[in-house]
Amino acid sequence: MNLILFGPPAAGKGTQAKRLVEQRGMVQLSTGDMLREAIASGSELGQQCKEIMAQGGLIADDIVIALIEARLKEAEDAGGAIFDGFPRTIAQAEALDAMLAKMGKQIDRVVRLKVDDAALTDRISKRFAEQGRPDDNPESFKVRLDAYNRNTAPLLPYYGDKGLLTEVDGMGSIETVAIAIDTALDAS
Repeated sequence: MNLILFGPPAAGKGTQAKRLVEQRGMVQLSTGDMLREAIASGSELGQQCKEIMAQGGLIADDIVIALIEARLKEAEDAGGAIFDGFPRTIAQAEALDAMLAKMGKQIDRVVRLKVDDAALTDRISKRFAEQGRPDDNPESFKVRLDAYNRNTAPLLPYYGDKGLLTEVDGMGSIETVAIAIDTALDAS
């Protein structure tokens, strides 16, 4: 199964993806984690990503697509992928469809975590204070949230028209959201 967890930064995608990895044996492909790994490596690409992310910008499609493509076979060999933070644009969605089609695979389900922007801003401020992740800076987060809302809105009808989109209330407890996601996946 190939699943996209769809929602803005701090919506809980990573938490739910980790749970699904443990329970269903899928591989999480988190662009956020991959970008943080690139930054930690100190590579030239990592430095470029660090600067863009610190300002709240989104990384160019070609870089993100290359990161996903490098890990896709591993995910497919394990029985499927959980795409976390990808795709964020129609171009990325089309590239993902093409990559999967080459492997005879497809996206099976898209779960959108619906959340309140003000509550997310509060959540990210707390996470920044506790963990100090540079991409959680409240000011850059607001830029990321605006970019997410602007750039990813077209993905809702893209996946909805294919009958793949399920919406889940992402403001509930971790357990409540998990049950809703499991219900959506088991209905596929």
